Amino acid sequence: MCGRYELTTELVKLPGLIKKNLPYGFEEHYAKQPLIQPADPVLVLRQENGKISSSFMLWGLFAEWSKDPIHGERYFNARAETVATKPTFRSAWRHRRCLLLASGFFEKGNRIRRTDWQPFWLGGLWNRWLGADGSEIESCTVITTEPNSLVKPLHNRMPVIIPEGLEDAWLGQANAYGLRALEPLLRGWNPNGWIVEPVVKRTSIIEQMDFFPGVDLG
Repeated sequence: MCGRYELTTELVKLPGLIKKNLPYGFEEHYAKQPLIQPADPVLVLRQENGKISSSFMLWGLFAEWSKDPIHGERYFNARAETVATKPTFRSAWRHRRCLLLASGFFEKGNRIRRTDWQPFWLGGLWNRWLGADGSEIESCTVITTEPNSLVKPLHNRMPVIIPEGLEDAWLGQANAYGLRALEPLLRGWNPNGWIVEPVVKRTSIIEQMDFFPGVDLG
């Protein structure tokens, strides 16, 4: 599962890809986020119409057929094993994969991060909901997979991490063969170069999930 993460990287140290085609006013208003949780707006890298750009989306995917996205089900995790077949995620897996930037994620009062403190990419999916009145809502979800040896003592799921250098492959349009080539990225990541460390609880939210009326499939 991935239910909380952080982005505390200095602006100048953010990856170059995330700083291309930034949302208006991003640089002057950028602030570190020590606790990001479902329903928050999150920074996402995606490709659309052949162009990679950054965007803010709500964390918690709305299905495009949802009649009431505000009060309906929102999916903040999607299982790697079923993204290609589950109706809620199938189209997004084929056409709308995305990357969420993080500097660490949390499980049971612990932070999991890279030992060099560098930010990393969470593999995700995104969707655009269109209302009858012409309104639009963009939302996303984090894909989870079976835990590696580092995360397994804490939880039975962990987020999919997309290695640096594979951003274009993950975001780009892919046929059936290309999608199969991405499947190894869904099977977990090497824990070498990562660390688990306890963190001071900031709020009671750290141990709770019922604040978010969504669905965890992770």
